[in-house]
Amino acid sequence: MASQARQQPHWQTPPSPGPESPIQLPPLRIWNSLTRTKNPFVPLDWRHGRVTWYACGPTVYDDAHLGHARNFVSTDIIRRIMKDYFKFDVQFVMNITDVDDKIIIRARQQHLLEEFNDPARRRGTASVEDTCLAALKAYLSKNLRLLPSNIAPEEVFQQVNKHYGLVLEGHSVDGGLSGDEEAKLKMHIRTSLAAAEAMAALKTNSISSEQFSHQVQDILLPYLDSLYGSTINAEDHSIFTKLARKFEDRFMEDVRALNCEDPDVVTRVTEYGRQIVDFVREVEQKGFAYQTSDGSVYFDIAAFEKADHNYARLEPWNRNDKDLQSDAEGALTAKSSEKRSDADFALWKSSKPGEPSWPSPWAGGRPGWHIECSAMASDQLGSQIDIHSGGIDLAFPHHDNELAQSEAYWCNRSHHSQHQWVNYFIHMGHLSIQGSKMSKSLKNFTTIREALSSGDWTPRGLRIVFLLGGWRDGIEITQSLVKEGSSWEEKVNVGLLVEFEVIYSSLRSDEAQNFFFRLNDVHDKQCTSHQMSTEHSPWQQLQKAKDRVYDALCDSFNTPLAMRAVSELITEFNSLDMAGLTTEQQLLDTARWLTSIVNTLGLNGAARPDEESIGWSGIGIPEYAKPYLTSISRMRDTLRQQARVASELTSQKLKDVVDQGQDGPSSGNAEAAPYQAVLSKFQTEVSSLEDSDRLSKDILQLCDRIRDVELWNLGIYLEDRASDEPALIRPVTKELRATKAEQEASKELKKKAKEAREKEAAARADKGKLSHLAMFRTTEYSAWDDQGLPIKDAAGEEITKSKTKKLKKDWERQKKLHEEWLQSSN
Repeated sequence: MASQARQQPHWQTPPSPGPESPIQLPPLRIWNSLTRTKNPFVPLDWRHGRVTWYACGPTVYDDAHLGHARNFVSTDIIRRIMKDYFKFDVQFVMNITDVDDKIIIRARQQHLLEEFNDPARRRGTASVEDTCLAALKAYLSKNLRLLPSNIAPEEVFQQVNKHYGLVLEGHSVDGGLSGDEEAKLKMHIRTSLAAAEAMAALKTNSISSEQFSHQVQDILLPYLDSLYGSTINAEDHSIFTKLARKFEDRFMEDVRALNCEDPDVVTRVTEYGRQIVDFVREVEQKGFAYQTSDGSVYFDIAAFEKADHNYARLEPWNRNDKDLQSDAEGALTAKSSEKRSDADFALWKSSKPGEPSWPSPWAGGRPGWHIECSAMASDQLGSQIDIHSGGIDLAFPHHDNELAQSEAYWCNRSHHSQHQWVNYFIHMGHLSIQGSKMSKSLKNFTTIREALSSGDWTPRGLRIVFLLGGWRDGIEITQSLVKEGSSWEEKVNVGLLVEFEVIYSSLRSDEAQNFFFRLNDVHDKQCTSHQMSTEHSPWQQLQKAKDRVYDALCDSFNTPLAMRAVSELITEFNSLDMAGLTTEQQLLDTARWLTSIVNTLGLNGAARPDEESIGWSGIGIPEYAKPYLTSISRMRDTLRQQARVASELTSQKLKDVVDQGQDGPSSGNAEAAPYQAVLSKFQTEVSSLEDSDRLSKDILQLCDRIRDVELWNLGIYLEDRASDEPALIRPVTKELRATKAEQEASKELKKKAKEAREKEAAARADKGKLSHLAMFRTTEYSAWDDQGLPIKDAAGEEITKSKTKKLKKDWERQKKLHEEWLQSSN
């Protein structure tokens, strides 16, 4: 059984409205990291439905990657559900960490690299080659310690394979299972090999200066900083702020591209200097912090716990993890023998040469990492917060330290009372790749920009994957998960929402007929065996889906269950084939609800849940293209129907079909020209066909080409359905392209298999020309029996029984081949 120190302390349930209160909250339960269970959600200001929420934002020193997308998109999903589904008034505050050890180091390194690449500003007297060689040796001795200390660039590849071969094969150094440490080693190996390769190429002048600089910079940056970092003029804050501002802007562009809503308030550390100093001073005056001789201030965990407060509320089992504590303190934090405990953490860091500083009562310095969030959240949201969120990797020590220093700040010391600063702490799960957490430190990441620009992901596709995976659990990006997300998106694309968009546009125009063909067919069918029972009526299916989604979202935002309910509703409606529908209103009600749900989850751009439009963006056809596509589709449907009755098809009937569409659309819109050209070409080619035995086949081939080539190349697909239904006009989607690529690959495989069979048959036939009676009459033998089987070898020796047995088998095979050849020849 865990000791008391490793158990989570008591959590105080927020006061809720009683059963007699006219205000009733939804039965929402949230997985709370403070209790590691689901707690009923009761906001502090439940009377007005107001929710305060503070989210830890990014540390801006590099581009955001898909691991960050996992955190911020999942946060955006929950925030949207809170305000747009449960109708809470959410005040959402997010911070930007724009001063931090990582930012200082990166900004300093970039500044020094710019100097190094400029011969006029380059420091020191060593040549570029000598500097890079020294940098490589320093990098190897720190990160790949199994390699020899005095190693030449040309030897790195061989030595890496010798000492780290197991790691490269996917094992640990000692042959066990691979983990984060091995992922980090692989990163260092890649960096070292790239630099060594560039340095070897420089000796033979076989690399450009730009490529050389790119390949060696990761070993050069830490080396230059170790030499000259402390000499930087740190009073020039622009060296540091320009880097932070650049990546803050890029971060905001990235999350907006992922359709995350902007925070209501954004706070920055550099704008909160005075408030942070005041916050630290208050904690110190209450006896929970102490100053060291260098002007730093540390939180006193022992004093805090002595006053009956609890430290490490979130993860008490990690409170003695020195690696986590060290990482959180930052690479520039000086080790101090004056700390009362190794676990005490910095509230204020005195700055050393080469580090920016701000004034304080203790010494020029900067805030510790954890204090910034406490000060900014308290300034914006007060002494208690409903929700605090962030990635799961922040739980300890960052969030635990936040809780401690904030409770120290807000507590009433004279009454020794505990203060619950946050009521609900929620943490987003990791995004993993090949078993390792995606992170900047491991360099095993894909940036959001790269993922979107390459076409590997779309904002909607990525959000769907996160919705299917849930917000709390870790997600491993696998082919099956990607396929599941694509299938869900495609199901919505081709399911009700496509047709409901047609309904909606049809209420205003008669351009689109596909859906109404099906709808009008309802009235012609007898509601007998196809009649749905009341239990399975469209209205009942809609109500069932609504209830399932409500229950799922009340169950700690269980989006995987909600997504399944949406998918199954579409399946139910598709299976109806309209037979169970009695009014268009049933379709419209379902369409509007489905649209509201996808809008609520952020799957439809800036569309609001209460908008009247049906469907989501990206599945519609451009307005200027619709008249031409409708004419093409109608003409093609008619031609295909006539071609199925080959005996009645004539060239004159084809011309009649074309003539019926001659009064079709015309437009001066340049964007419509490609669609107009396809229609015109289609009409011309149909009219040019003459009566023949192949007329039906020619028409079907032409219709297939229009669908598979002409329109496909314009991003349009005509989806042929049942014989009595018109083709569905839809855009070409990523899933459709993948399906077509699979079909073409399968067709190519079948073609190659056929060619291989034909080649084998030809070789077999060619081999069969030789008679079995003559096959052994060669100089290898000197005597044969009457069937042509050898009885003596060339020297006149009798053939052994074992060899005779083998020769007999070969003779029988050749006899069969020769007889097949004779038969095929005749």
